[in-house]
Amino acid sequence: VLMDVDGAVRALVGGRDYGASQFNRATDALRQPGSSFKPYVYAAALINGMKPTSIVVDGPVCIGNWCPQNYGHGYSGSMTLLMALTKSINTIAVKLSIAIGNGNAKVGRAKIVKLAHDMGLRTPLPDTPSLPIGADEVTVLDHTAAYATFPNMGKAVTPHAILEVRTGTGDLVWRFDRDGPKPRQVMPPSVAGDMIKMMNSVVENGTGRRARLDDTAAAGKTGTTNAYRDAWFVGYTGNFVCGVWVGNDDYQVMNRMTGGSVPAMTWHKIMAYAHQGIELKQLPGVPAPQIRQQPAVAEVKSKSNEPPPPPRPALLTKRGADVLVRVEKMMDDANRALGPVAPARPTVSSGKDKQAQVPDKGEALAASLEGRAFGSHD
Repeated sequence: VLMDVDGAVRALVGGRDYGASQFNRATDALRQPGSSFKPYVYAAALINGMKPTSIVVDGPVCIGNWCPQNYGHGYSGSMTLLMALTKSINTIAVKLSIAIGNGNAKVGRAKIVKLAHDMGLRTPLPDTPSLPIGADEVTVLDHTAAYATFPNMGKAVTPHAILEVRTGTGDLVWRFDRDGPKPRQVMPPSVAGDMIKMMNSVVENGTGRRARLDDTAAAGKTGTTNAYRDAWFVGYTGNFVCGVWVGNDDYQVMNRMTGGSVPAMTWHKIMAYAHQGIELKQLPGVPAPQIRQQPAVAEVKSKSNEPPPPPRPALLTKRGADVLVRVEKMMDDANRALGPVAPARPTVSSGKDKQAQVPDKGEALAASLEGRAFGSHD
């Protein structure tokens, strides 16, 4: 799923072959997000008083008889909250759920669930000890839209595919920015700003390095579930939010695929194309990157001998589209005012017996209107 940061869906792919299966995995499949769920946990921790520089300890932790393990089955000791998210450490996410509840893990998880729902997740998110490391199920659409809360500085948005509705005569009936659900402030802007910096570190220094973009800063999070059944990368720039999930319908395990591999590389390829030919909006508080080569993507291209992707075609701006709609309405109004046009045009004879057409009044007026409309706009 690829959408503007305001929730307007630009692209959505629900499977690899619509002829073989019409099931839309982007909107309807329920899959475990793994570590891509952790930003909700860290945001809840920041809301409850912690800072990116707060020191946490990567060490053993148990809730009842459940004792989570890190990906590498080891521990790294003391580190900042920022580094814990960058390295995607499981034990610290679980410890944060306890700290958020002031020692009561169940209370902490309830706060995390409420924040995740406020941000846009619509699935139930049952309370289990493993919730902080992504054991509950989400959809790709919801998960991507919820991440838009971060670049919107704490305002949650509603995913939508329709911008406006007009009658056959061009009159506006409904417009999303006027009549649709308004953004909702669900976390302080300062918390969203801190999360942007922390998730940018994931892309620059952590598990999401293969998602880095050449010309604009990106932030996001990888996710990998048990036995490599699900692999995710969800992230955003100042322009777009994009979520990529890879997996099998029958939950068959993949060949050690993690979120930092194919999902992050797919995310990079999609977003690099989407950012061509547009005005780049930088993430708040994150400097634009220096021009750089993407070694991971370059390596894949050299192995597969794929040609470079075609340049993105130039798109009509919203202002340009508005001008065309106004011109169309003016033309329709003019035609209605003039009434039906006679099928045959009168002619006059020139001195050399050649036939010359008399301009139709409606055509002349339409040309005049068109000239005024385009003469006054870019």
